[in-house]
Order: sequence, then C-alpha cells, then structure tokens
Amino acid sequence: MKTRTVGRPEPDEIPSPWVGYIKRVPEPDPVIVCAAQIEETANLLRPLSDADAMYRYDRGKWSIKEVVGHLSDIERIMAYRALRIARGDTTALPGFDENAYVPVGKFDTRSLADLVGELRTARAATLALLRTFDADAWVRRGTANGKPVSVRALAFMIPGHERHHVEILKTRYRVGGGA
Repeated sequence: MKTRTVGRPEPDEIPSPWVGYIKRVPEPDPVIVCAAQIEETANLLRPLSDADAMYRYDRGKWSIKEVVGHLSDIERIMAYRALRIARGDTTALPGFDENAYVPVGKFDTRSLADLVGELRTARAATLALLRTFDADAWVRRGTANGKPVSVRALAFMIPGHERHHVEILKTRYRVGGGA
C-alpha cells in the first residue's frame, strides 16, 4: 500500500469562504476523515423518521432532508472540481448557488433513508477518486468561482463542510440530543 501525503493547504490555496470549513478538519488526511465521517453522519440521522426529517428550526430554513440533499450536492460539485483540477484541466470552473439548488432538488419528497443512501453513494465515489491522486495531483491548482483553489483544499473542504452542517443539525435542529 502506498503512503498518501496530502499536506495541509496553504492560505493562498483556499478561497476565503472555505477557510472555516477547512479549519474544522485538523487531521492530516482528509481521505481518512471522509471514510469515517459518512458512518458518523448516517448514525446521527438513523433514529429520525421521515416526519422528524421535515423539521425546520425556523421559517425559511432548510428541512433536515434538505440539509442531507445539500450535502450530496456539494460533495459532488467539490469532487468534480477536484477531478478537473487534479487532471490538469486549467478551465476556470463556474460557481453555483446552493440556495437555488435545494428547492429544485425536491428533497422533502424523498425518504430520509434514500437521501442518506445517496450521500453514502456520493461519498463512496469521492473516496474512490481521492484515493487515486498522487503527490502532484494533490498540489495542483485551478480556479473555481473566480478564486484560486487546490485539489487538497477541495479535499479538506468536503469533510469540513459536512462537519459544519452536522454541528448545525446537532445544535439548531437538536438531532442526536444536541444542545
């Protein structure tokens, strides 16, 4: 088995809106974090019924189902960006509006089990991709949403983004007996 050396992204590799997400991942290897994290998130959500998962902590906020659907969307987008940049594609990648994606995704019409299954599938695909990157790929840089970003910054952003939303699920939605 070859050793994977990702390295932490430098400040100039991280778009400013993502700094907080990446700080949520102090571990040195985002691939290991991603592999463990999917079970943690699935276990957190497992006790919820579909009715429970329709909960919104305030008017205009996403339901729990919408949060899970959002996690799958972002996972795919960030993994796609990592793929393009890792393969040496220098095309500037466009931004997106996650707030526009959620209503169109119609996540509330699906079962929570289906949404968690989709998140597991997206994570499995992300892990398969990240495990192919060599040392050169991890440090390649590109542009996404008009800002410079590296493959390793994207890899840290994926679990950091999920940790952000899991914390919100625990604190604001009170999932898992959160405060």
